[in-house]
Amino acid sequence: MMLRSQKVRKLAPEMDPLRLGMGWKLDDLEKPQIMIESTYGNSHPGSSHLNQFVEEAVRSVDENGGKAARYYATDMCDGMGQGHDGINYSLAHRDAIVNLIEVQANATTFDGGVFIASCDKAMPAMLMSIGRLKEMSAIMVTGGVMEAFTLPPEYTEDDPGCAINELLTLEQIGKFSAQYERHEIPDEQLTYYKQHACPSCGACSFMGTASTMQVMAESLGLMLPGTALMPATAPELRQAAYDAGKQLLQLVRQGITAADIVTMKSFENAIMVHAAISGSTNAVMHIPAIAHEFGIEIDADTFDRLHRGAHYLLNIRPAGDWPAQYFYYAGGVPRVMEEIKEMLHLDVMTVTGKTLGENLEDLKKSGYYEHCDGILKSKSQAIHRDIARTDIIRDFDHAIGTNGSIAILKGNLAPEGAVIKHTACPPGMFNSRLTARPFDSEEEAIDAILHGKVKPGDAVFIRYEGPRGSGMPEMFYTGEAICSDPKLAASVALITDGRFSGASRGPVIGHVSPEAAAGGPIALVKEGDLIELNLEKRSLNIVGVNGVEKTPEEMDVVLSQRKKGWKGFKSKYTKGILKLYAQHAVSAMKGAYMD
Repeated sequence: MMLRSQKVRKLAPEMDPLRLGMGWKLDDLEKPQIMIESTYGNSHPGSSHLNQFVEEAVRSVDENGGKAARYYATDMCDGMGQGHDGINYSLAHRDAIVNLIEVQANATTFDGGVFIASCDKAMPAMLMSIGRLKEMSAIMVTGGVMEAFTLPPEYTEDDPGCAINELLTLEQIGKFSAQYERHEIPDEQLTYYKQHACPSCGACSFMGTASTMQVMAESLGLMLPGTALMPATAPELRQAAYDAGKQLLQLVRQGITAADIVTMKSFENAIMVHAAISGSTNAVMHIPAIAHEFGIEIDADTFDRLHRGAHYLLNIRPAGDWPAQYFYYAGGVPRVMEEIKEMLHLDVMTVTGKTLGENLEDLKKSGYYEHCDGILKSKSQAIHRDIARTDIIRDFDHAIGTNGSIAILKGNLAPEGAVIKHTACPPGMFNSRLTARPFDSEEEAIDAILHGKVKPGDAVFIRYEGPRGSGMPEMFYTGEAICSDPKLAASVALITDGRFSGASRGPVIGHVSPEAAAGGPIALVKEGDLIELNLEKRSLNIVGVNGVEKTPEEMDVVLSQRKKGWKGFKSKYTKGILKLYAQHAVSAMKGAYMD
């Protein structure tokens, strides 16, 4: 079998001299050509450490008969984008990374790729890229997760609902900031938290979008087993990068491509794992976008179907108690898969060249679980707590919940759907009537919340924040402002055509589709409308006007009349990537990719 790179060499006479000009040797030209693609750059803690893994992968490829080439597609940080218009670029830059990698891979032509990333948009962008380049061999390596910071007693949060309140992680900063705005904590306390919330490199240490998508990459079969969400400082992670380079060459030689590995069954496995870990709602948008690149169509209803009746096992923040690093200590993705094995397709192919079922059996014999147990024991001693593996990953029969973790809601407010993480929603709100408080920007909404203008029983709407509105930014700070106020947390919903950080908690409903900028019903909501949320029926409806209930037929008439008076939407972006994104992004329910 002639390698793809060698076929192109014969067509491109300038290829050899140009590579020799970079310092390649003559025998390098005939080796398998491997791109080592990463989002390394000094952009944030999740990417600034990645070059060490790049170098391990390069060394591995070069030592095992291939020739590696480094490529970079640095990503932005959602955290650094929060609080200003920088966050509007977040989702658009996912697609920008995919387009750049497509160019890098196809303009020269490679036989395989090692893809290295850690964070929110970089992870789905890499997976989308693998899908777009699915006819070549590919393997993922992730940059792991940062460790939590151990607070001294004088700064320990007095919160009886938090089992390990001395461990500080970044997602808590939104809550502390809201507490400071309400004068509940002093400036020096907030400053201390901000200065210690990110003690190392790696993805943020909670089951946000970054951690979720690391888990999804392994669940799809594109990572070496047990390597998702290792601590970024763990020596095992450097070894995993080396092993990935070596294994990729085996895939190339065996002719196993990404298309051979990732199938509909793979996606169903990933969604079942997503349910078990109570993963970020952003995965409901990223997984369909990744599947689309593989030529597989998945919609949000697939998530709803597979989550129904699924056992939710993971006690990791933000929905649980422990920082994300403890996920690895408890056995990681393989441990979760062992617990839900009866729900998985064990015959799917993976990057090991073996099936998922074979991988799980091999791990039992390899000492992997004993290694994780040993780390967990040492961490227990370090924080003077007796931590059992089942404190972090529950047994299947002792699940935290038995109906998955997300639901797709539909109704006259969201005809195409909206998403809610019901594991983070107060049970008292599962079936509720609320009074609409619509805002056309997040700034207006958060100001109203922090200054007491939002009351218990309100439904705060933030609209024109969908893909075609402002790029679909996160509404993280608004959600935290609600959740950090006990008077509001149990009775106020936040509803938006934007999205939420994976760190978001509470009664937050996002991805409302069609979005306001496309003339969706969310654009027609008025102050005082009655909003009905019914999780059991998976419904979200406008059921009344000015506090007076209407029949469904009457509401149809009201909404029709309002639509006639709607003035439309004109994007404020007149050039650049946000203009392109606003013009070409599909619905969030389909993946919010540019079509």
